[in-house]
Amino acid sequence: MQIRHVVIKVDDQEKALAFYTEVLGFEKVHDLPGGIRWLTVRAPEGAEGVELVLEPNYMAPALASQKALYEAGFPATIFTTDDLAGDFRSLKERGVRFTGEPKRMGSVTFAFFDDTCGNLIVLSQRDEDAA
Repeated sequence: MQIRHVVIKVDDQEKALAFYTEVLGFEKVHDLPGGIRWLTVRAPEGAEGVELVLEPNYMAPALASQKALYEAGFPATIFTTDDLAGDFRSLKERGVRFTGEPKRMGSVTFAFFDDTCGNLIVLSQRDEDAA
């Protein structure tokens, strides 16, 4: 069994595609039109074959859930890095809105940011990931 696709609900696929590719530096993998557009991106340094699905969030229960999770401070997903301090600075320079400065909890340092599409994302680094 493998993880190949991780779904993240977004309020606007075009805006999400621009944010994840132009700001975060992800690569577009699939963009297939249809009843529901199949749009995926991947992190250049990520695990081979794992894609983030940017799925349109148009149903009332999903919208309510996304809003409630955002307002409560729950992340939609977690991205890992081996240079949180450097990525934090770089992303801030590119206009990414973080909810605060990086925080350390045990062996993990993390920072939350807004993906502009209705989600909070955690950027994290474990001590053993540090360069």
